[in-house]
Order: sequence, then C-alpha cells, then structure tokens
Amino acid sequence: MPIALFALAISAFGIGTTEFVIMGLLPEVAADLHVSIPSAGLLISGYALGVVVGAPLLTLLAARLPRKTMLVGLMVLFIVGNLISALAGDYGLLLTGRIVAALSHGAFFGVGSVVAAALVAPDKRASAIAMMFTGLTVANVLGVPLGTALGQAFGWRSTFWAVTLLGVIGLVGVALLVPPQPAEHNAGVRAELAVLRRPQVLLALLMTALGFAGVFAAFTYIAPMMTEVAGFSAGAVTWLLVLFGVGLVVGNLIGGKGADRRVMPSVYASLGALALVLAAFVVTAHGQVPAAITIALLGAAGFATVPPLQMRVMDKAEGAPALASAANIAAFNLGNAGGAWLGGLAIEHGLGYTAPNWIGALLVLAGLAVALISGALDRRKQPVLVRS
Repeated sequence: MPIALFALAISAFGIGTTEFVIMGLLPEVAADLHVSIPSAGLLISGYALGVVVGAPLLTLLAARLPRKTMLVGLMVLFIVGNLISALAGDYGLLLTGRIVAALSHGAFFGVGSVVAAALVAPDKRASAIAMMFTGLTVANVLGVPLGTALGQAFGWRSTFWAVTLLGVIGLVGVALLVPPQPAEHNAGVRAELAVLRRPQVLLALLMTALGFAGVFAAFTYIAPMMTEVAGFSAGAVTWLLVLFGVGLVVGNLIGGKGADRRVMPSVYASLGALALVLAAFVVTAHGQVPAAITIALLGAAGFATVPPLQMRVMDKAEGAPALASAANIAAFNLGNAGGAWLGGLAIEHGLGYTAPNWIGALLVLAGLAVALISGALDRRKQPVLVRS
C-alpha cells in the first residue's frame, strides 16, 4: 500500500477520536461549563448534524478543486474546529467548535475514499479505502480511551489540544505524501448532482443507512445492556468497548479484502452476518462471556460492511464519485441517529434493554433486502449470451 494511505489514516484517526471521545468526557464538560448532562449530550448530536450537512455541502462547493487541495483545506477546517473547542470558555463556543470540526468529517472521508482508490490498482481499491478507515477504527481502540484518560486527568480541554496536534500531523502528512490528482478527474457540480438521481446510487445509500442503523440501535445502549442484563460492573464497560473497537479493526480489513474480490457478494455476506450477530445478541446478552464475544463480533460484522458499501456507491457513481461518496458518509451518520432513536423508543416503551438488538437485526435485514434488489437490477441489465 502507498505511504500516502498512512497520511489519510492518521487524519482519519484524529477525526475518529474527536467524534467519539466526547462521550467519555460528558460529566467533566457538563460540570465545568455548568450545563446538564443531556445538554452536554447535544455536543454529540451537533457533531452528527455537522457531518450530515457538511459532507454534501463542502464536497459540492469544492467540486472543481483538485482533490489534494480539498483534503488539505478540510484538515485545516478540522484543526480550526478543534482549536475553537480547546479554547472554548462557554458551552455555545464549544458546540460551535464541534460543528466546525464536523463539517470536515464527511467530506474528508468521502473525497479521501476516492483519492485512496485512485492510489492503487483497480483490484486493491477496497483495501485502500479500508486502510484509510483503519484510522477511524483504531481511534476507537486507542484514541478514545487515551483521550478520555487525558481529559479526566488534565481537564477536557487537554483532549482537544491533543486532537488539534493530531490534525496538524495529518495535515502535514497529506500535504507531503498524497500525490496530486489531475483536476480533470473532478467532474464539477452538475455532474456530481446528476449521479444522485441514479436509482442504484440511491439504493446503495439506503443500504448504508439501514445497515448502520442496525449497528447503532444496539451499540448506543451497550452500557445499560451490559450492566443491567449481563451483570457487568460499570468499570468493565470500558474494556467491552475496547473489544468492540478491536472487532471494528478486524472487520474493516476483512471487508476490504472481500470487496476487492467481489463487491456485492461482500455486501450480502457482511449484512447477513451482521443480522445474525444482532439476533444472537438478544440471547447472548444474558451471559457475560457470550455477551463479550458477541460485542467483538458486532464490531467486526458492523465494520466489515463499510468498504463494500463505500465501493458500491463509488462504482455506481462512476464519472462523478466524490459527492456520492461523501453522501454515503452522511448516510452512515443518519443511520447512527435513526438506529439510536428507534432503540431508545423500544426501551422507553418497556420492551427491555435487549430490544434494540432485535430491532437492529430487522433494520439490517431490510438493508439486505435492498441490496438483493439492487443486485437483481444489476443482473437484469447484463446481456444474455445465447449459444448457437
């Protein structure tokens, strides 16, 4: 793999850390800024909204720029957002910094996927994308726990200073190591918008949203599920999250290898495995050892879907892939929000802490059904060879 991919992965590590580390620092932020925990929780929602809005908007605004220039500009925006967060003296300014940083998130992963795929041979494109996303998965294993520990020991602002430094390292790496790609590879605003009208692109985005809605329906409520149902102590949840993060790394790499061979079979296999894991979690959540194993499998199956789903969108957006690729990152985040909402709704209605697991399984099965329809449309368009 080209060394430029490591620059993209380092940037992804910083972005992943700043997205998720706030979850472990909510009590410190709430106490320091004199807001409630639910109000502090809006720092997570605000970031997700920034990703959804920023992904297509910034990709369109910079559609005619060389992609390396776009990546450099996005990393500068990311640094500015985290710098604002580190310096924030009140809640409003911290929320502003979170949103500014989030605006770069979706566009970076969307454009970065296109750049990563262009750096390697056609049969290695999914693995190149997976290499970039490895930075995001490793952030869950290392960046988030270390950032949380740093913030708890030296104040939450120290975490944002550290993430700002990571952003600078990523920026330097992208500027020095990512080769320029010819500007004519960028199709322009009209062509980028046109691909979003293609039925197969829309179906691919729907697969992504439904698949990750299933993951986050369960994962959002993993802490109460493990303490109230499986019987773990609150302190053990941190290690369970590390298991989940290890699963993310492994699944991401497996998904990349599979998608390099055949994209749609990889989509079918990963979504099918994810639905089975979520269905099994309804039962395994009642025992500590099986629950821990299932959490690792949930991470692996969940992120095994990412490279093939990202490749599917890019394949079907051929000729103008940047906006569709960024829109797919937005679809991941919409799925996260929707799944968390549905899982919470089930708990509020008294269905129990394991209900989000079977709801997640149903959402993923719906995504698999969409994938099968999309695959059937592919086969209908293939010419039939008639033997004489």
